[in-house]
Amino acid sequence: MIAPVLIANRGEIAVRIARTAQALGLAVVAIFTTVDADAAHVDAADIATEVPSYLDIAAIIGAATTTGARSVHPGYGFLSENATFAQAVIDAGLNWIGPRPETIALMGDKARAKRLAREAGVPVVPGLEGEDLGLEELQQFCREHGFPAVIKALAGGGGKGMRVVRSADELEGGLDAARREAVAAFGDGRVLIERYLERPRHIEVQVLADQHGNVVHLGERECSLQRRHQKVVEEAPSPIVNQQLRAQMGQAAIDLARQCDYQNAGTIEFITPSDGSHFFFLEMNTRLQVEHPVTELVYGVDLVREQFHVAAGLALSLDQRNLEPRGHAIEARLYAEDPTHGFLPSTGTIRRYREPDGPGIRVDSGVREGTEVGTAYDPLLAKVIAHGPDRGTALQRLDRALATLEIVGVSTNAGFTRALLAEADVRAGELDTGLLERALGALDAGPPADLVPAAMVAAAGTSHPHGPWRRRLADFEEARVADGQVHIGEASWAAAIRVDSGQRARITLDGIERRYSVVVSEECVWLARDGHHLAVRTAAINRVEGGDVSGALEAPMPGTVLLVEASNGDVVGEGDLLLVLESMKMELAITAPHAGVVTGLSLSPGDRVSLGQPLVAVVLAEESSR
Repeated sequence: MIAPVLIANRGEIAVRIARTAQALGLAVVAIFTTVDADAAHVDAADIATEVPSYLDIAAIIGAATTTGARSVHPGYGFLSENATFAQAVIDAGLNWIGPRPETIALMGDKARAKRLAREAGVPVVPGLEGEDLGLEELQQFCREHGFPAVIKALAGGGGKGMRVVRSADELEGGLDAARREAVAAFGDGRVLIERYLERPRHIEVQVLADQHGNVVHLGERECSLQRRHQKVVEEAPSPIVNQQLRAQMGQAAIDLARQCDYQNAGTIEFITPSDGSHFFFLEMNTRLQVEHPVTELVYGVDLVREQFHVAAGLALSLDQRNLEPRGHAIEARLYAEDPTHGFLPSTGTIRRYREPDGPGIRVDSGVREGTEVGTAYDPLLAKVIAHGPDRGTALQRLDRALATLEIVGVSTNAGFTRALLAEADVRAGELDTGLLERALGALDAGPPADLVPAAMVAAAGTSHPHGPWRRRLADFEEARVADGQVHIGEASWAAAIRVDSGQRARITLDGIERRYSVVVSEECVWLARDGHHLAVRTAAINRVEGGDVSGALEAPMPGTVLLVEASNGDVVGEGDLLLVLESMKMELAITAPHAGVVTGLSLSPGDRVSLGQPLVAVVLAEESSR
């Protein structure tokens, strides 16, 4: 018996696991923190109980015991690849829905995993591993193998603790940054170094293994569209993988799974040159992957269902000879972030949320109307997945789904993702892990020009006071609506509005009518269409401690002060580091815009700041002496 099942996670993956568990007749226990008390995953469960943190092993075990849970599913992230947690679950007499703790520890250590891959006959990228590599060892490796190279955290994954270095001058800084990020993410600052392949493809293979020695693979997923080493779009099958290469990669994945006596669901990650002529082992993820839905849609297998069956001691019912891909599936990750301002995290209340539907469309979501999006957790809101008989159809369906998705109150990357999917190389399947970053400058992903005047019309249509207004982090703009015209600065449009049902409006600008999702309050108008989002707010005065300071640097994202490197009265030069903010696992440096004297700084490490909050000012030396 494995029910009830406690899901040691939150968000969309907790909702998704609960859905399969309940379809199997298994009761579900959710955990939540104070921040998450009203979250969607709590309502998706039969029983829910509060814990101090999703990382508190003792509290989670206690929650399982007090609620009568018999098993624990870790989802992904948090403690999902923590061997100590897995062992604690087993020691408490509970079923662990995942691989054995010793396997998690083995494959979570990248150096040991690479050695095991070599023993299994799986090709690996040239690299240097050790218990505690230092700068001298890294320098020696680069002298022998050249640049570029990549420094990686030995523990963990997901692009955390990873820095690409292209010259000897970058080694020390890259090592320091990788170690700091690795300690923050995994509590382990050890690193390894490898040759870095230029323009590689990131291709991974899904495996399933039971407790009876049976192992199968469910083909590959292409995960090459990445930003800051984080996957953005994934698909199955890969456009570059033919049947022969699929069989070779699949067999390599099975061989490695057998070599480490694997059980349950896991993923073997490979990198290949752009032509897919050969492949190298990268790492193994001993858990369910974020992108698992594309495999489910293409192979017709519920991977979570298989996880439950394996944990219950059942043999795999899948036969490798019958596992063939059918059609094509593509997944887009929907993040709370603002692509128009460097993909900085976006926070706020989701004031309208409507999911797309239609043939081949699946949405795995952890949010709903009223959800508060903060900085405590990862910015992933949902995953939008499209399946079709071929890749072209799947792309078209996904684009339409992202366009019809309605989310108002926080900015997302939906509009940006649509522009990315329309890029010529993406359409052609000519992908590599650097493509997205290279394409950023050329992508036409900005918000449509009609959003600002449409927002003003929406405000006027609800008797909202007009101007002064500004777009978030933009200059102030006077705006007015009168006599069927909307005026913003020197520009003007003939305008009209008619309200649909709910929070939708049809707004006409210069004879063109479009449909928008609209929410209006006394302080702001939120507007969205076709994946783009705009918040138009009333004007505010910049203030810092001690009074008004012209030119104060504002927080470009909500978050926590990580480092403070300056003090009031310090003389700084242009580009000097003043402080570092952290939000949703991302660090952002705040630097001096010009030479001058620091003033108005009253922040300390650990302080929380809101979006647009004045942080510090740098005034010219002659102004500070007045």
